[in-house]
Amino acid sequence: MGELVKLPNIAEKMEQQLAGVGITTTAQLRDVGSREAWLRIQAQDASACYNRLCGLEGAIQGVRWHHLPEETKAELKVFYQAHKLPRPAGKPGKNAPTEKEETGAG
Repeated sequence: MGELVKLPNIAEKMEQQLAGVGITTTAQLRDVGSREAWLRIQAQDASACYNRLCGLEGAIQGVRWHHLPEETKAELKVFYQAHKLPRPAGKPGKNAPTEKEETGAG
């Protein structure tokens, strides 16, 4: 167990993922930033989600991600939407729009 698990939102699994992408210290996480750290994690784990991105930003700011300013969460949501990997066919996420919602049919 390293120093990153002492930050809010960082459990052992997240610390392992960060180590796997070359981030092992708080200073490195701050230098890289939440967005770049998330992109690196996503390159190794396609399930990297919006909550994980917010968790990284919260860790950098020293707060639980639920307490990030709404403006920050909105900016992270835009970033996430622009960079998330498409889900494999037949495996919609729990919040994925239905075909009807995507096409406007109905």
